[in-house]
Parts: sequence; structure tokens; C-alpha cells
Amino acid sequence: MPATPERSDHVLIVDDDAEIRLLLSRYLEKNGLRTTAVADGRAMWRMLDDGAPDLIVLDLMLPGDDGLTLCRTLRVRHDDIPVLMLTARGEDTDRIIGLEMGADDYLAKPFNPRELLARIKVILRRTRSLPPNLRPRDEGRLRFGGWTLDTVARQLVAADGTVTPIGGVEYKLLHVFVTHPNRVLSRDQLLDLTQGREADPLDRSIDVQVSRLRQRLGDDPRDPTLIRTVRGEGYVLTVAVDTVEPSGGGADRPASA
Repeated sequence: MPATPERSDHVLIVDDDAEIRLLLSRYLEKNGLRTTAVADGRAMWRMLDDGAPDLIVLDLMLPGDDGLTLCRTLRVRHDDIPVLMLTARGEDTDRIIGLEMGADDYLAKPFNPRELLARIKVILRRTRSLPPNLRPRDEGRLRFGGWTLDTVARQLVAADGTVTPIGGVEYKLLHVFVTHPNRVLSRDQLLDLTQGREADPLDRSIDVQVSRLRQRLGDDPRDPTLIRTVRGEGYVLTVAVDTVEPSGGGADRPASA
């Protein structure tokens, strides 16, 4: 029999359909997971105040704040909690928007509970099994190539102090690069680290996201100086990264100073 997740794994289900909440709770618990099921965002935040689950199954269409809004806020407040988004709409646009808001995976209704369980296992396994050389360094404000990535406010700041808007997927991708500088990362690794999923042979989403990120950073796509392509291998951030923190006077100084 295939291995089931540890009993300690806790899944929070957020769906306004009582029948789906009951079905998923029973099925996941039968397969070794602990579950809590709530109907909307308010109840979700109350549960998170009591402790973070290992993963959230989040419906897109919810009363009050919808799943996209909740996912975007989750990525600010609880960036380390994986999110699997559910929706009755299966169009590519909805899937892309969900991923851009920071979801780790996406499953359209109606779905087979066995597929949901399999996806949950994959996400949990990947978020917990990163090799030591891919684990992030201590964070704060990460300065690289004239830019600063504020990992608390989730903002990208230019050398002149201008804040540049950065979306969920772009933030995740840039975060991976600046926490693993001067290391070639394959497309599979980048998908693992940003979305917790395997690459499809025809999946070019990472290439598209890198292109958008280069535009955001003003990195010439014909001759990039920050994020370079290593043919046949992947991408690499080629500049040094320093961790900085605000000084008493408001200016940044190196944390090691």
C-alpha cells in the first residue's frame, strides 16, 4: 500500500459548500490527515490565529473575500503555508491568476478526492524535502544589484527608494533567486521551490515568469546582467546578495557590520 502522510499533518479546508467540506474531511482523515473545515475567510483567519495548518485547501468562490483575495493576503501573513486552490471554473486564465496570487497548486471542480490527496502529498513532500543547499538563508532585507527585496513587507525597492509593485509569482521567483545567488537552478527546481509541482515537458511557465521578472528589474533580455540563462541547465542570479537591516537613523546597513 502507498504510504500516507503523517498523522500530524493538518489540512484546513475552506469551502462554503457543506457537502464538500464533509466529503473532504472524511476522505482525508480516512487517509491519515487531520482536518479542520470552515466556510469562509473570517473563519479561516480565526483558525489561523490558533495555529498554522500544514496546508490549506482553499475554494476560489467564497462569500465575502474570495479565494484569490484570501490567497494574496495569506502570502503576506503566512508565506510558508502551502495553498491548494479549488474552483468550479477550469479555464487557464483562472488557473494562472490563482498561481500568480501565490497558490501552490490548482484543482478544478468536479475532482476526484484521490487526485486531491495525491496533490496534497506532493505539495507537503516538496515543501519539506529541500536539500540543504536549496534551503533559504536567514532573511530580512536582501540587497542585490542595486535593488532591495523586503521579505517582511514583500516589496521590491529600487536604489532611489522607489517601491516597485511585484505580484505573488514574481515575488516567489525573485525570492528563490536572491536566497540562492550564484547557483544555477533548473526549471524543475524553480517550479518545486515556487509552486511545489513538477514540470510538464511542455511547461514554459518558468521561462515566461523569468522574462517578466527581468522586465521588472530592468534587466536587458538580450544581455541580462542579473538573471542569466545557462543553456541546457536553467537560470542563475549572478550578483552578490547582502542581508541588511534598518539602522537607528533609518538608513540600511549590512547586518554583519
